[in-house]
Amino acid sequence: MAHIAIIGATGRAGSQLLEEALRRGHTVTAIARHASDKLAGRQGVSAVDLDVLDAKALTSALTGHDAVFSAAHFATVPPGAVIGPVKQAGVPRLLVVGGAGSLLVPGGAKVIDTPDFPEAYKAEASAGGKFLDALRAEPVLDWTFLSPSAEFVEGERTGQFRLGQDDLLVSAEGRSWITFADFAIALLDELEQPKHPRERFTVGY
Repeated sequence: MAHIAIIGATGRAGSQLLEEALRRGHTVTAIARHASDKLAGRQGVSAVDLDVLDAKALTSALTGHDAVFSAAHFATVPPGAVIGPVKQAGVPRLLVVGGAGSLLVPGGAKVIDTPDFPEAYKAEASAGGKFLDALRAEPVLDWTFLSPSAEFVEGERTGQFRLGQDDLLVSAEGRSWITFADFAIALLDELEQPKHPRERFTVGY
């Protein structure tokens, strides 16, 4: 059993990470601007209300944990706002809810650079790629960045999915997708049985 902190614990990805962690018997510090509004009283959960951009408060909240999961939005939370406090707090592992934009398609182009990539998602996807670059430049930090498939959606927890490395996963039906619940399984599996230290990997059906 690990003591983990989840940044962005009330969002769609973060809330599924929280549920999966509790299901496996871990204790969770749930960090969000209004975490206590949604999570006060949950057994196994300590809700901490703070602005993730407050480095001093975040460092204090992260101290003493075995691992940190970050499900923060890349466009509003730059890499240093997470990486710095994790290092300052002395937390040994950082696991990041990544994006699909930096994955590769046949021919070697990034998903974000394909003609059909939605303009509305480009800012977040570009920031996600920069976050991954920042992690890859870290000389010591033990990090893992899990990219979802192109569609990251609500849906059932099946436990049936495929893992990949840097290439976008596409199903036999031509769809690239993963539910938040199954994504959470893959990232908690990585916490418990690390297979991608200092690497990005991806999950899809």
